[in-house]
Amino acid sequence: MKKLLLHGALLLLSAPLPPINASAQDFPRISVNIGVHLIQAALAATPETRARGLMFRENLAQNEGMVFRFPAPRRVCMWMKNTLIPLSVAFIGDDGRIVNIEDMQPQTTDEHCSQQAARYALEMRQGWFKQRNIKAGELVSGLPK
Repeated sequence: MKKLLLHGALLLLSAPLPPINASAQDFPRISVNIGVHLIQAALAATPETRARGLMFRENLAQNEGMVFRFPAPRRVCMWMKNTLIPLSVAFIGDDGRIVNIEDMQPQTTDEHCSQQAARYALEMRQGWFKQRNIKAGELVSGLPK
């Protein structure tokens, strides 16, 4: 029995793993809107996909981002470990309204947190929200429930 368990463990350890720099194609895709602005977003709704986020991505299209969906509204913090692209994050409440927006620098472990309970976080290229004059209080539609 020990040999069988050991053999099974060795098989698991030797099984190929998905590449750590897997692309956004590994995530479900959704479309969300902020006013007239349409965003094509990858959806990170599981602990594993939220942990990976946009790590190791080298580019992000103009209106492309990632929506992080959390199980329940709470204070949420994000960081940029292994993230190569400068990003801005909008923390979004359960009602779909932006709580606050923070700019984040690549490959840092500085925490960027929601000022109130948030159900979602939307990461976009740094400056995307500012360039479109999008601020706290604006409604994001199309978010998954």
